[in-house]
Amino acid sequence: MRLRVSDGAPSLDFASNEADLVIQWTDAPASGVVTEPLMQSARYPVISPALKVKEAVDSPEDLCRLTLLHDETMDAWKTWFHSAGITPPVFPRGPTFPNCELATTAAERGQGVSLAYDAIVRATLAEGRLVRLFDTVVMPFVIYSVAYPQARAEDPMIREFSDWVHDEVAREDVAATSRSVESLTR
Repeated sequence: MRLRVSDGAPSLDFASNEADLVIQWTDAPASGVVTEPLMQSARYPVISPALKVKEAVDSPEDLCRLTLLHDETMDAWKTWFHSAGITPPVFPRGPTFPNCELATTAAERGQGVSLAYDAIVRATLAEGRLVRLFDTVVMPFVIYSVAYPQARAEDPMIREFSDWVHDEVAREDVAATSRSVESLTR
């Protein structure tokens, strides 16, 4: 088996691309394509430790006066504010990035507050480069899925890769849960 990794928004038109399998953002169905949810995650605000101190961020209402970092893919700030019981400020209140990873990197650099996916920022939080703000979350939904042609659903190569990537995600979830429990019991 030869593995080739590419980035960007992969096409699910398997007849016109060279991919055997695609790891895609979200789990949107497509005709003739099997979509297996791979990873889901809740979202919550994160900020750099220095900016949190500088701006004296103590309550969810404080976010109404700060720069909010948005992403083009499923930006959920309005949902988060409603979940926190706060009327959202007028949007946009800051720059919009092509994806959540770039918005979170900007937050890490002190440029504002990002609405991050827990599954993506766990290590950054553990390293102290970001701080989670508040307990309010936007409920989990699928952020990545594995997609492949229905006609090749029993292909051993596709099954082997799909099983492997699902096992790796599950292993990371178990490790992250263990780290969280350890930090609570210290």
